[in-house]
Amino acid sequence: MTECIFCKIIDKKLPADIFFENEKIIVFKDTKPKAPVHLLILPKEHIVSVDKVEEKDKDILGSLLLVAKEVAKEVGINDMGYKLTINVGEGAGQEVPHLHIHLLGGWEN
Repeated sequence: MTECIFCKIIDKKLPADIFFENEKIIVFKDTKPKAPVHLLILPKEHIVSVDKVEEKDKDILGSLLLVAKEVAKEVGINDMGYKLTINVGEGAGQEVPHLHIHLLGGWEN
């Protein structure tokens, strides 16, 4: 596995506030939150970005979205609405070269 910061979190070499984890996906709190709820949802397999996904990755991509939906429900933001954001490349704000989805929500209306 590539030793990016997210891979180190996955391998438990760095600490994180983990919210959910299974054999393929991990979800943890963003250390620089941009919303009252800001979680990162990522595959444990190192995929650099959406720009690098292949046909073989379609199952994990679907699983990421299903986990996002369940996590939003679990943290109580599904009814009020939330954002899912994927930044692709440095020019779009991707700071860590490991595919991840930002789950943002919890704003007051």
